[in-house]
Amino acid sequence: VQLQASGGGLVQAGGSLRLSCAASGRTFGTYTMGWFRQAPGMEREFVAATSRSGGSTYYADSVKGRFTISRDIAKNTVNLQMNSLKPEDTAVYYCAADRWSRTVVGTTADFYQYWGQGTLVTVSS
Repeated sequence: VQLQASGGGLVQAGGSLRLSCAASGRTFGTYTMGWFRQAPGMEREFVAATSRSGGSTYYADSVKGRFTISRDIAKNTVNLQMNSLKPEDTAVYYCAADRWSRTVVGTTADFYQYWGQGTLVTVSS
C-alpha cells in the first residue's frame, strides 16, 4: 500500500488543521491506521490510531480531547482533525498502516509496515 499525507501548514496557536492520508490499494479497510509525529531532534511519537473498522480509536495523552482520527473506507482515507493547536504540536506528521490482523491496535512505530512521506505542521505562538 502507498500512503500520501497532506494538509500540513502554518497555523497560530489555538487554531485548527485537518490532515488527510490517502491510501492506494483495495485492502485499505483491512489495515489499522495510525498517525505519528516527529519534532526536530526528537524521536517519532504516537499521536492517534484507528482500528480496521474505524470503531475504535486511540490517542496519546498529549492530544486527547483536541485531536480526532477518522477513516473513510469508501474513499481510502484516514484523517486527523487537530483543534486547539499548541506550539508543542509542531512536527512532521506521518500516517502509517499496519496490515496484520491483530487483536490490539499498535501505539508504537514498530507495529506499522507502511509509512507516508510526512507533512509539516508548524504552530506559532
